[in-house]
Amino acid sequence: MTDKLTKNERRAQAREQARKMQEERRKKEQLKKGLTVGGIIVAAVAIVAIVAVVIINSIRPPGPGPENMAANGIVIGQDFVAERTAATPAEGEPTPTEPREDIVQIEIYQDYMCPACGAFDEANRATLEQLMQSGAATLEVHPISILDRTSLGTKYSTRSASAAACVAEYAPDQFWAFNTGMYDNRPQEGTSGLTNQEIVGVAEAAGIDVSGGLADCINEGRFMSWAEDATVRAGSQPLPGTDGVVADRTPTVIVNGERFPGAPGDAAGFQAFVTATAGSLTEAPAETEAPAESPAPSDG
Repeated sequence: MTDKLTKNERRAQAREQARKMQEERRKKEQLKKGLTVGGIIVAAVAIVAIVAVVIINSIRPPGPGPENMAANGIVIGQDFVAERTAATPAEGEPTPTEPREDIVQIEIYQDYMCPACGAFDEANRATLEQLMQSGAATLEVHPISILDRTSLGTKYSTRSASAAACVAEYAPDQFWAFNTGMYDNRPQEGTSGLTNQEIVGVAEAAGIDVSGGLADCINEGRFMSWAEDATVRAGSQPLPGTDGVVADRTPTVIVNGERFPGAPGDAAGFQAFVTATAGSLTEAPAETEAPAESPAPSDG
């Protein structure tokens, strides 16, 4: 038979049970508080890290532009050999290409995600290659980025323009091969586009040696800030050598200072436009021709 507890014993037992319950509750509250504080600290550290990255990127001084793109574009001449220029210094202004009277100068402001640019390339690539190969014309390619909004946040237009600048610096004479490879692999709007490593693959497939810094340049997006600045400049300021033309759309095609007014896929129209411009360069007034000299009289 179990002994019954006295009233005082029952009271003491109840107090001890209450003390234990209070101690357990206190421990749980301390643990919960510690987890909360720890979570706040972790979140704060993450926020500080993000803010630090943003600040570093915003205060990082702009680097020089790519070599061989002093005009924010690369000039490709006979046999696809590129003109060499120094890099535009940080905070410096691009140097416009000098106009020439002995050759047709074609300029293209393009975005590697742009469907209209792809249509222009498909329709006119053979014509451009013939003109460059023969030395009848130079082609100045300006990679710009106006379609970042269509690449699901990956900034493909800016990344690909930066990659083109890397090729201009490291492998200028193979720029055209890279350019055609980029259009042959042009992604559709509304996709993430090619990764940087896939762009390196395009360069390799074009026969370009990506060692020696080219792959690193593409992967790190070294000239993305340059591409953004070049895009703003081209779209807001009159293009050099033109009568107030701005590159507010892609492709913007300029032939000796005149904007090509036709559709991107109008190959015949583009050929006629270039031919007309070339004809105006080669025509010479009749009065400039010196008359032939009469033969001197003979002594005999």
